[in-house]
Amino acid sequence: MTVEESITVGAAGAGAQHDSPVGSRTRFWGSAYALLILLTGTNIPTPLYHGYAQRFGISALTTTLVFAVYVGALIPSLLIAGPASDALGRRRILLPALGSAAAGSLGFALATDVGWLFAARILQGVALGAASGTLTAAITELEPRGDRRRAALVAAVATAGGMVAGPLMGALVAQYLPDPYVTPFVAHLVLLAPAVMVVAGLPETGVRTPWRPRRPSIPAGMGRTFATAGSATFLGFAVVGVSLTLIPTYAATLSGSTNLVIASAAAALLPVTWALAQLAGYGRSERALDLTGLPLLAAGLVLLAVAGAVSSLWLLLAAAALAGAGHGLVFLSGLTAINAAAPAERHADVISTYFVMAYCGTGGPVIGVGLLAGTTGLLSAVQIFGAAVAGLCLLRLGARVALDHPRILVSR
Repeated sequence: MTVEESITVGAAGAGAQHDSPVGSRTRFWGSAYALLILLTGTNIPTPLYHGYAQRFGISALTTTLVFAVYVGALIPSLLIAGPASDALGRRRILLPALGSAAAGSLGFALATDVGWLFAARILQGVALGAASGTLTAAITELEPRGDRRRAALVAAVATAGGMVAGPLMGALVAQYLPDPYVTPFVAHLVLLAPAVMVVAGLPETGVRTPWRPRRPSIPAGMGRTFATAGSATFLGFAVVGVSLTLIPTYAATLSGSTNLVIASAAAALLPVTWALAQLAGYGRSERALDLTGLPLLAAGLVLLAVAGAVSSLWLLLAAAALAGAGHGLVFLSGLTAINAAAPAERHADVISTYFVMAYCGTGGPVIGVGLLAGTTGLLSAVQIFGAAVAGLCLLRLGARVALDHPRILVSR
């Protein structure tokens, strides 16, 4: 058999596996668990950053950079690992990714200065970048009935679940158990063990095509889908990134409590409503999810700014709930559209490109707000950010309505 024939057979076999409605429930839910635990690990440090700043004497800007630096590692990892897993197989990418996640948690546990924090965050970024698109593709391929819409929901809820579990786990363990800067990460290492076992047992997709690094590209015919899904999810993740950075500090200040669990519970409200909104929206069209989520995002931003101005904890919680629900619907809308349109031979590649758009929204705006706060003060920076992104949400909403109804554009 020639090399070309081998490639063709591998591609055909991989596509047959992808299209088959038969899958292992254990592997399906195990893959979702692996995604959940990876996201949990990247969010465990969230309630600990203030303590790290005091321990190591670092500035607010440096703390923000530690929070966001993993995006710099995550994006190239996404762009490399997605197409690589399509070519080389899921398991060959996921096992090293889980190793990188374990090394990141170990780095936090051993941290003695800020350099350790940066190194650990970079390792977490590499892990999440390599695994997020790859695991989402694996979840789709292993869905027992071949239901891509259900697979998108499970992947989206697992993502939200990790953003809930991470801060709460970090806060609970740090608040009530010894060694608050070590024990949460040891617990994460223990939780990673079952994920490694699941991934080690995944069926190998086989070699589909020779792989080499290449520029990211969008498959023919998916340009509008990417523009629609990517722009909305960028805005949604921008709101999530800034909100998760600010809400713990806001909640602690407004409640007058130094308990890490209280601050983390307030932050966890956002991904909780994110997951609940996705469950409630399951079965609706991606367009309906998009058109409902964007106004909720804008409303959450407005309330976030007002909550800080009037020092209201209840408004802050309402802002988190609205922003979380809006983001949940927008993210599910985009993932549903991308998942349905992605060609089998580039499934993880396409999903990874979508995640690149999402995580760009997480990193850049957080750093921007941190820099702006140094000039205008935190409250003014949040208000400027809120007004700008709320306006962009409404513009994006109007563009979607106009594109779906071309007569509007003609009449104008």
